[in-house]
Amino acid sequence: MKNAPETTGEDRGLSARDTVLTRLVRTYDRALARFFERRVHSKSDVPDLVQEVFLRLSRMDDPNAIEKPEHFLFVTAANVLRDRARREGAQRRAAGDDILSPMAEGSDFPPDRVLDSKQAAERLAATLRELPERTRDIFVLRVLEGMKMADVARAFSISTRAAEKHQAKALAYVTRALEDWRDR
Repeated sequence: MKNAPETTGEDRGLSARDTVLTRLVRTYDRALARFFERRVHSKSDVPDLVQEVFLRLSRMDDPNAIEKPEHFLFVTAANVLRDRARREGAQRRAAGDDILSPMAEGSDFPPDRVLDSKQAAERLAATLRELPERTRDIFVLRVLEGMKMADVARAFSISTRAAEKHQAKALAYVTRALEDWRDR
């Protein structure tokens, strides 16, 4: 692993796998916590979300094989947030809440606008799945997660200009797809 810190005296006696996991936790624990703190309403959820990232990492056969740990961990963190949102959405639907539930609470948005927004969000998600993985991940981290372009580029070990090209490609593709969808 290229970007992992050096082994400390505390790491002696651990297996190579455990040493790698311990170093990754020490190195990225606080950064992941800040990532989640900026994206969730309840700060009490942050430790659980960070733990979920490291749990997923610990399930890997060989965490030492990760070439770009920062990229891997932050993409995993974004996936943890997406999975959490899906679970919460499913729980709301199972509880009887539907897409028009804001109307029941006196929302200022008309039902057709709520439905249209949901369909647009679903189309965006489908369009993003059509993009190459790296392009999609850069777009999600920069545009949807709000990371700075320099941080995104660093996470992928590419130049800022290369990251900007990926973002521009994704943005053009998403724009075309949503315009085509709207014109149907």
